[in-house]
Amino acid sequence: MKKYFLIVIAILVLKNSSGQKAFTNDSFVKPSVDKMLFIYGGGLSRVFIKYVANLTNKPEPKVCYIPTASGDNPNFINLWYNLCEELPLQPYVLRTFIGSSSTSKTFEESIMSMDAIIVGGGNTLNMLAIWKAHGIDTVLRKAYEKGIILAGGSAGSLCWFTGGYTDSRPKELSLVEGLGFINFSNCPHYHSEPTRRPLYHQAISNSKLKAGYACDDLAGLLFINGVVNKSVSQNAENNNYLISLVDGKIKEELLPAEIIK
Repeated sequence: MKKYFLIVIAILVLKNSSGQKAFTNDSFVKPSVDKMLFIYGGGLSRVFIKYVANLTNKPEPKVCYIPTASGDNPNFINLWYNLCEELPLQPYVLRTFIGSSSTSKTFEESIMSMDAIIVGGGNTLNMLAIWKAHGIDTVLRKAYEKGIILAGGSAGSLCWFTGGYTDSRPKELSLVEGLGFINFSNCPHYHSEPTRRPLYHQAISNSKLKAGYACDDLAGLLFINGVVNKSVSQNAENNNYLISLVDGKIKEELLPAEIIK
């Protein structure tokens, strides 16, 4: 009897290790959906919009631009629509400076109906405050967990991380806390402004910021489930970097990028 029991157990183990799904609480353990996030240093461009749209694997995805950081600046909104012309996607804009009478959907209904979200640049601090007041930050987390692709540059990059430096306050760059979707810090515009790189290094050295990722304006990183999956750039001059503290010293690691057009 004991020998028979051991044989049965061995068969069950082999079945499970050969790819059969294990049971938990009388149901199959389902694999979680891939959570994808694409960030770039700055500069909304047709190349990056196309890249995000392609990540959806849909022939004509619904892609929404969120210009909260610029105060729903009409110039940026017009630029968005112009850049989307002739691209295989359906462009949308989520305005937050609105009145109830001018809208037919809630923020959640609009966001959750999209295939991808691209967040524009501007004032990171003001954007996050407005999002939190409206509960948009919570909805974006829900969208991320569902598998809706999130993306953005400048403020639209920094917001997804634990923190980084922003020009949202008067006089000088200062630290801002992000949403923490990605458990690293972030530095957009890495080589665009001379003070960003040394400040970022200093903050990581002093443990004010976690180790993190820095992107030049025309370079970007794709994260899948919180881990870097690909480094891309629009040219050979703009790059992405991993910045960490090793043996008390800053380590700046260049992440070789695929050139995309």
